[in-house]
Amino acid sequence: MKISIIIPILNEAATISKLLSHLIHAASSKDTIKEIIVVDGGSTDESKEVIQGFAKEQETTIKLVFSEKGRAKQMNKGSAEASADILYFLHADSFPPKNYDQHIIQEINKGNEAGCFRMKFDSNHWWLRFLGWLTQFESKRCRGGDQSQFITTSLFEEINGYDESYVVYEDNDLVDRLFAIDKFVIIPEYVITSARRYREIGVWRLQYHFLNIHMRRWLGASSEDLYRYYKEKVVS
Repeated sequence: MKISIIIPILNEAATISKLLSHLIHAASSKDTIKEIIVVDGGSTDESKEVIQGFAKEQETTIKLVFSEKGRAKQMNKGSAEASADILYFLHADSFPPKNYDQHIIQEINKGNEAGCFRMKFDSNHWWLRFLGWLTQFESKRCRGGDQSQFITTSLFEEINGYDESYVVYEDNDLVDRLFAIDKFVIIPEYVITSARRYREIGVWRLQYHFLNIHMRRWLGASSEDLYRYYKEKVVS
């Protein structure tokens, strides 16, 4: 059983080689990683050159593919290029635990076809530590894309992958659908993810907007409404 790792990126030249190196060295075996697929959504920095240069020096297959901007579109594009039995979707600033491949395969062998890890931020801010603490609970309300997502290729195809109408909230939408069919497990190991957006925007400001997006979705807001709010309040 092998894993295809899929990483959507946009202007990650400064950090992507660190993540790729981590994925290779933190795996329990090179034999379990079929390929690492980096899906570029239109980077304007040196991401392409950095990835291609790094790939030349590795035994592990690293593919660089291109897609329209948008994580849902990028991850679906990566899945279409993947050839392994298991898909592992990972944000470019999230680092999975040691032997992550073994943990994932063990869950698949138990019959758990999809799930994620717990998560910690690389920050000592008490609120961000609290958010990480919440990820131990088996609730879809405590899930997020920073925790990464593994899923069998067959199940991913069965549920039609990521909904590309979502420019934000795409990870939560997928988790919602998996919870609805009782196909989700949380591995009790930790992904370490960057708090860079919180540092850039401010912990309380960004958290307020994220909670607002979740509340709007629970109250029935469309994917277009969520993106409009995100673009106005978070990106601008």
